[in-house]
Parts: sequence; C-alpha cells; structure tokens
Amino acid sequence: MSRVRLSRWLIAVPMSLLALATIYPLLFTANVAMKTRRDYILDRFSLTDALRWENIDTAWNSVGMGRYFVNSLLVVTSSVVLLLLLGSMAGFALSQLRFRGSSALFLGCLAGLFVPFQVIMVPLARIMADTALIDTYPGLVLVYVAQFLPFTIFLMTSYYRSIPPEIIDAARIDGNSVYGVYRRIMLPLGTPALLSVGILNALFCWNDVLMALVMMPSADHRTLMVGVTSLRGQYSDDIPTFASGVLIAAIPVLLVYLFLQRQIADGVAAGSTKG
Repeated sequence: MSRVRLSRWLIAVPMSLLALATIYPLLFTANVAMKTRRDYILDRFSLTDALRWENIDTAWNSVGMGRYFVNSLLVVTSSVVLLLLLGSMAGFALSQLRFRGSSALFLGCLAGLFVPFQVIMVPLARIMADTALIDTYPGLVLVYVAQFLPFTIFLMTSYYRSIPPEIIDAARIDGNSVYGVYRRIMLPLGTPALLSVGILNALFCWNDVLMALVMMPSADHRTLMVGVTSLRGQYSDDIPTFASGVLIAAIPVLLVYLFLQRQIADGVAAGSTKG
C-alpha cells in the first residue's frame, strides 16, 4: 500500500468513527420516538417495526412543543436581525472610520467575549426585573443581543478590515454620506460575513438553555430548548414522548448544518483569515 493511500486511510477511519459517534445518538432518538412506551420498556435498543407519529403529535400539540417552537423562532429571528444590524454598523465604524478611541473601543468589545453569562446572571436578572423586562420576549432578545454582540462585532470588524479603503474614499468622493457608504457599499460587500455570522448567532440563540431559563420563568414563554429540558422531569416515565421533543428541537439545527455548513465554517474562520 502506498504512502498516499495509507495516509488517506489513517484520516478516513477516525473521521468515519467520529461521524458514526455523532450520528448514532440522533438515529437512536428517532428510533425511540417511533416506539410505544411498552415497546421501549421491553427492548429499548431494538429497531421499531413501524413508523408511529403519535408521540411526535403528542409532544407537538399536547405537551406544547409547537408553542415553544414558535417562541424560539420569534426570539431567535428578532435577536439575529438586531445583532446583524448593530454588529455590521459597529464593524464598519471600527474598521473603516478613523476616530479617537476606536482601538480602545474595539478592545472593550473583545473583552466582552471573556465575560461568561454566569458571572452577570444574578445582577442582570435583577435589572431586568426592575425594568419589567423579565419573562418578556423583548427582555430575552436584549439579553441575547448583549451576550453575542461582542462576537458579532469582532467578526464583522475583522471582515471589513479586508476591504480596501480606496473603495470607501471613492464612494465619499461620489457624494455618499457615511450612512450611504454603509448602506450601498459595506452591506453588499459584507453579505458573506453577515450570512455566516447570522447562522452562528441563530444556532447560539436556538441552543441556549441557561439565559432563556433565567429570563423566561413562566411555562407559556418558554423557548424550545427550555421546553425540552422540562420534558425530562414531566415525562421521565414516557421516554418516547421525551425523545420526540428532543427530535423536534434537533431537526432545525441539523438542517442548518446540512445545508449551510460552508457558511458556518467560513464564519468560524473569519476572525483568523481576515484583517
């Protein structure tokens, strides 16, 4: 066997095992979701003999996963729109506009990346309660924006720094204001980075449990991941229904990874390859 083929096998075998270890939990969950409670108790590892959608229907309608899904969709969409708007504007200002304190401001944004939510969780909850934003969708959206905005600013600034300043100068000579340059030049040029950052932020917000659990204590306002967490206690004796809830929460994330994996990889690498 040649060295080239050997090296390919040395890479392919571990990667295949890693892929199998990643895919198996999802397949196992889907298999359990199609079983009855009796079938699961008798043999939890056997393959289901039929596709039964009753558990998914129960989780979606009776348990409330459908309502939680809509709550997550509303919060995630609003948060991502605000993050992209504020992050792109800040990235344009910090990368292309020259003003006093811009470097210090950028370093301050970077410092926000190193502050975990657990450190500010208690004072933040008190502030949100004092301002009547606890257990409200705008309150959770503001928390997500505050938490993930430093990451968005960092990536957008890194990307915009790769754009030649001559393009900005030419646009200003043509009579564009700063806002005109941002809207007509920077936003179109930044579309690849905006798409990548938007996908990453959507995944961050969608998969969050802790922030949503602190900010949304009532059952009606729960997000999907918090709803899945609550299923574990309520349906500990009905594992197929619990597995159906997990499957409902996992499918959107899986679809995003399958169809937008290149944009996700570009977003992760943007900070190290730009600027």
